[in-house]
Amino acid sequence: MPRLSNVVIGILNGCTLIIGLAATIASLYLRIRGVSTDCQKVIENPLLILGLLLLVLSLLGLVGSLYRLNFMLYLYLTILFLLILGTLAFTIFAILVTNKGVGRTVSGKGYSEYRLGDYSHWLQKYVVNEEHWNEIRSCLVDAKICDSLRDNIPQVPGEFYKKNLSPIQSGCCKPPSECGFELKNATLWTVPKSGPAVAEADCKKWSNDKYGLCYACNACKRGVLSNIRKDWRLFAIFNGCVLAFITIVYCIGCCATRNNKSRPSYPIMYGRRV
Repeated sequence: MPRLSNVVIGILNGCTLIIGLAATIASLYLRIRGVSTDCQKVIENPLLILGLLLLVLSLLGLVGSLYRLNFMLYLYLTILFLLILGTLAFTIFAILVTNKGVGRTVSGKGYSEYRLGDYSHWLQKYVVNEEHWNEIRSCLVDAKICDSLRDNIPQVPGEFYKKNLSPIQSGCCKPPSECGFELKNATLWTVPKSGPAVAEADCKKWSNDKYGLCYACNACKRGVLSNIRKDWRLFAIFNGCVLAFITIVYCIGCCATRNNKSRPSYPIMYGRRV
């Protein structure tokens, strides 16, 4: 009978091989179809890289455990070890760059508003810079985040201000509160005759067009950063679980390697030597 560690490594890598194939096929489908939005294009390359990495890693583990080839298992364990270090480093990094960022509650309103200074310099410089913002903006439009809000805006303006808006809705789907714009109906904000209450650049960037709104505003970038901060915090917790899982797989792989040293090389099929 094959050793348990070899069987477990084989089963786990069989599962990740299927996931890798699915990710690779999905990425190639988006490329071949050729009608991807800017938002979809953002995930094409990462999805392809992830798929290919899982394919290579899975094949190394599967063949190494099935045919008891230690040199392939050593390569498999080396990649796993680097993956452990990378996951640990990213988890620590995600916690550090999201350590700042708390919105201020607007008096009498059911939502908070945010400032860019509330977030780490790295997030401001590399996430919501001009190079990346068009892609993020495209994703926001594709997700129709503001459409759902506009469809449910109360006809009584006073009721709108009591709504519990998400950070992105607060920053991207309405003009900043300090501008003093007036909500006339479900889809229209108007500038007071005296002009905006403050000389804020975002007040000039607001548009009632559903593709414009406040997507070009700094307020929208602040809302996106707030969402990123929350998501990365959750992702750091998820990474901790992934890290524990990969470490367990790494330990099982080490056991399989030791097992192979004490036995000749032959393929494992249905619990028998072939």
